[in-house]
Amino acid sequence: MNQSNIRNFCIIAHIDHGKSTLADRLIELTHTVEGRKMKEQLLDQMDLERERGITIKLQPVKMLYPYAGTDYELNLIDTPGHVDFHYEVSRSLAAVEGAILLVDATKGVQAQTLANLYLAIDQGLEVVPVVNKIDLPNAEVEKTKKEIVHILGCKESDILEASGKTGLGVKDVLERVIERVPAPKGDPDKPLRALIFDSVYDTYKGVVAYARVVDGTVSRDTAIRMIGTGQESLAIEVGTFSPKLVACPALSAGDIGYIATGLKDVSYCRVGDTITLRPRERETVTALPLPGYKEIKPVVYASLYPVDGDEYGLMRDALEKLKLNDAAFAFEPESNQALGRGFRCGFLGLLHMEIIQERLRREFGMEPTITTPSVVYELEMRDTSERIALYSPVDMPDPAGIERIYEPYVDLSIVAPGEFLGGIMNLAQSIRAEYKNTEYLDADRVLLSFEAPLMEVIVNFHDELKSASSGYASMNYEPIGYRPSDVVKLDILVANDRVDAFSRMVPKDRAYDEGKRTVEKLKDVIPRQNFAVAIQAAIGGKVIARETIAAYRKDVTGKLYGGDFSRKKKLLEKQKKGKKKMESLGRGRVSIPSEAFLAILKK
Repeated sequence: MNQSNIRNFCIIAHIDHGKSTLADRLIELTHTVEGRKMKEQLLDQMDLERERGITIKLQPVKMLYPYAGTDYELNLIDTPGHVDFHYEVSRSLAAVEGAILLVDATKGVQAQTLANLYLAIDQGLEVVPVVNKIDLPNAEVEKTKKEIVHILGCKESDILEASGKTGLGVKDVLERVIERVPAPKGDPDKPLRALIFDSVYDTYKGVVAYARVVDGTVSRDTAIRMIGTGQESLAIEVGTFSPKLVACPALSAGDIGYIATGLKDVSYCRVGDTITLRPRERETVTALPLPGYKEIKPVVYASLYPVDGDEYGLMRDALEKLKLNDAAFAFEPESNQALGRGFRCGFLGLLHMEIIQERLRREFGMEPTITTPSVVYELEMRDTSERIALYSPVDMPDPAGIERIYEPYVDLSIVAPGEFLGGIMNLAQSIRAEYKNTEYLDADRVLLSFEAPLMEVIVNFHDELKSASSGYASMNYEPIGYRPSDVVKLDILVANDRVDAFSRMVPKDRAYDEGKRTVEKLKDVIPRQNFAVAIQAAIGGKVIARETIAAYRKDVTGKLYGGDFSRKKKLLEKQKKGKKKMESLGRGRVSIPSEAFLAILKK
């Protein structure tokens, strides 16, 4: 296909604004998939995506469409809308020249609409604004158009109206993409440069890189090299998406397709890396890496423990299989007194954690115990002045040797109706957020900007925001680096044993409240024993809160009938000594049920 007849574009929107449904109608209109094989959310491959109605894994598709006497090749990338997959969305935008900005007519502009729009503008993409779901009875088309004009600065006449469900206006959207989105620029004769915007693992083909060829040409058996990781291999197969993988002779500048690398580890073929030709002996590579590559690092860490210790090996195999298709997921073995052997896992966010947990349950039949999620802190040591990363509160060194603790912060954007402004401001204060500014999108919708600690945002804040705004508010956050923070390590002791899984970092001024809340919850969920169980919250060696679970009392005096009181007293003293002996022999350990860990997760 002539490069001037190629259009590469993606759909950007807030989560649940109809991206996948619009993609279905575009596929139908271009007859890319036979009618009998069409189904709803065709590009969402996982059952989990269909059930939740969200896109987790981006999916490209190549469509052919005749317009004004010319055949056009349209490469669409359906991107995730959730904030956890922000980096993958940014790489997808780098692979295209245009974007359809989709806004739900019933909900208006939301926080991630703005975040993804700003990403598209930064990449210099041609934006095609579309108001979706105009067929719904509660659609506010004119109001939504005014919001788009406010954020995009376009004319109201430039905004298209469509319904992904009924197909109304979809043809206009497709033709506007052909008219407005520029053809890709690239030189097929230059050395190969291809941007990896996603990668998956295939049992037979190894790692399959989803790539946009910027310069040069790649075909089967081409010797290739990843500039970022330095890995080299032969291209086993190249091809395009329809949306299934379809092999073709070669991919040239401007094309979007896949390159099967034969590599056995997804981490060798990272999102954002550049594929180039492998240099021959005594030859230097002239191709420069494409901009914007960075290594994806997990932001949230939590530990997963199998309920049955015998399942440890099975769980390791399951996590390794999940990692094959998810380079952002990381795990390493760890052990814990209370929970036994398990794995310390890194995730992009809480949704990412939920997805891994759900896939373990569905694909491998495992329901592991999950510890409280935490973020990566940085510690400045007194002796060396160097900053070291703290991945888990359990690894916290002696506080006497720490000069300062740094905490990750994020830029938090909230879009909500003006009537909920007071409640959202109060909620923001409760998470130590610093207010920046307020911008009115229209007469009754505001955009609030804050800077807040990441830890406060990822745990429960989304649910609390929905409660404070009757479900109307939406949020988005982006990391902005580390800041000094007054946090301390809170330990929980059960029967004088420290339970590492409950240890966490908390703000110093809220440590007492957190400690009290935790011990009260544990008192309700840990079953009673034959001896009294002390549950304590401590900072260092200082206990700041305590609850005691009363012992079961066997009625040892039940068989007595009258007589002197000293006989009764003698039996009670004997029972008391027996309980003390049981504790001292180590039989006083308390088995903590998995419900206790879940109770601590929920505020």
